[in-house]
Amino acid sequence: MVKENLEEVERRISEACRRAGRSREEVTLVAVSKTKPVSMIEEAYRTGIRDFGENKVQELCEKHEVLESDIRWHMIGHLQRNKVRQVVDKTVLIHSVDSVRLAAQIDEEAAKKGITADILLEVNVAAEESKYGFRLEETEQALREIAAFSHVHIQGLMTIAPFVDNSEENRPIFKKLYQFYVDMRGKNIDNVTMSMLSMGMTGDYEVAIEEGATLVRVGTGIFGTRYKIGENEG
Repeated sequence: MVKENLEEVERRISEACRRAGRSREEVTLVAVSKTKPVSMIEEAYRTGIRDFGENKVQELCEKHEVLESDIRWHMIGHLQRNKVRQVVDKTVLIHSVDSVRLAAQIDEEAAKKGITADILLEVNVAAEESKYGFRLEETEQALREIAAFSHVHIQGLMTIAPFVDNSEENRPIFKKLYQFYVDMRGKNIDNVTMSMLSMGMTGDYEVAIEEGATLVRVGTGIFGTRYKIGENEG
């Protein structure tokens, strides 16, 4: 099932890229493997997938221990400051940096391990009360503060769009974040690359790609129905 699902997701990503006049190489598929057993991740791995996203630190750490060493783990869920130490050197990218204090903690733990952590700032574009992330109007100030830290590197932005029945409803959200992303890139802020835009999940990743996403986070579309209901990612 995983193999067939991945073929369909790949087809849809390629089609979305074609419609947008983009190269398929511009978009990274992050397979959201939260709550999924190792056997399913191994099945996806055998098809060539190397980027996997996890919501919870404990689950990421457990899978990191037993799965292949060339997997690129992405932390996509809300990250508590007291858990940063466990995960900072196990991820290629932390998508969900939603406060300056969290960034400071990542900077501190990365310094202890002698590494630089790549991060994205999570932006709550729709200003939903139930979601984490910076409001759009406060993101530039936060970005400039965090850019001063020496052991984190801001690679771009992430958003979790509202849950909607029609993916077209989220197009304005993606369009707005992409425009902000381009604006920030044009300001050439030191220690800010602005080369990654993580937006789009199973229900709306095609629209997100059409609006400029460089990473899409797909869980249900690859692994089937979630084991836990009510989570935001995938």
